Amino acid sequence: MRRNILVLLLVVLVAICSLPGIAAEKKLTVISGWSGPEMDAFMPVLSAFEKETGIKVDYQIYRAEDLAVLLPAQFDAKTAPADVIFMWAWFIAKHAQEGHVLDMTGYLNEADFISGALDPVKVGDKLYGGVYTGKVKPGFWYRKSFFEKHGLSVPKTWTEFTALCSKIQRIPGIKAAIASGNGVGWPLSDITEHFIATYAGPDVTHALIDKKISWQDPVVASMFKDKLVPLLKAGYFSEPIEWTMALDLWWGGDYGLFFMGSWITGMVEDPDDLGVFSLPECKGIVFAPDYAFAPAYTKYPEEARRLLAFLATKGQEIQVAEGGHISTYTKVPLSAYPAVDREVAALLDGVVALPDLDDTIGGEWQPAFWDQLKLLWVSPGRVDEVLETLQRKAK
Repeated sequence: MRRNILVLLLVVLVAICSLPGIAAEKKLTVISGWSGPEMDAFMPVLSAFEKETGIKVDYQIYRAEDLAVLLPAQFDAKTAPADVIFMWAWFIAKHAQEGHVLDMTGYLNEADFISGALDPVKVGDKLYGGVYTGKVKPGFWYRKSFFEKHGLSVPKTWTEFTALCSKIQRIPGIKAAIASGNGVGWPLSDITEHFIATYAGPDVTHALIDKKISWQDPVVASMFKDKLVPLLKAGYFSEPIEWTMALDLWWGGDYGLFFMGSWITGMVEDPDDLGVFSLPECKGIVFAPDYAFAPAYTKYPEEARRLLAFLATKGQEIQVAEGGHISTYTKVPLSAYPAVDREVAALLDGVVALPDLDDTIGGEWQPAFWDQLKLLWVSPGRVDEVLETLQRKAK
């Protein structure tokens, strides 16, 4: 009799735990470096996943630079701080080879993505991550109303570009022609890579990534000395300012131009007032997708895979509608984009789509690159020292 009662109680307990809201709720944690307006634009994607699946998602902010230190130690302890983590592609591939990343093979159809978009997170024929939207780093942004007010026009030659900087510099109240964003150094690397792609060429960008050419090679050195350094010495670039603060100051009229990625279209009050141009004679533009992975130590591997697949497909259409992102998923229609992002996409026509140089090289060289550029920005006369250091660190 007592045994029958215990069995009955067990059945009732199982039934109760099966009721909605009673069973332990599965919750996934997502980590990325997006904060402020970037985070706000990402949250609708996670909300859509929650609505479609009933799986709750918690969002946390960690910089990739901090994750690069935190994650290896956690992986050694067979744990992880989240179920899905946005991180550099090279980092994902490296740790996939060490067994710390869930296999995503078969969860995404490579034919549905821009050619090669998933290659950076593949090891052999196995897929170990998902690709998200790409960030285009097209050139210099300006406010159309600012250009109209001061009679300025988009430059078509290098001479016209330097003349534009000079005109802006002379406008009363302007602190510098170009606002220099800074984070831990990456906004300066974005500017520099645009100069390399334009005035040294896309082949040189690839050669620097593959370590087939020296940072002290005459082709590279002349780009720095003949193009970038004269602008720095003329004071056309501001000293490095935290990039979201620089964005606000530029939008408020303290600066005329601002080099930043396409994500800023979702970060300003009036995107219709935005204009953008690449450097004259531009030959290549960085198109840098974001990547995410699921650690092998997630408690919910199938749910994590499901979220990764959602982010790479349906999530991209939701994200591009927020502005500032270009889809790597080819099934996202052009109608999903705000008008200003179609203008960004037009700049890609006829130029080479390039990987982000410093993100691709990665490792210890990347922060060294950032540090040397911060030095160059405040001491452009030390360009030879900067190039020598970059080459030494690249070996």
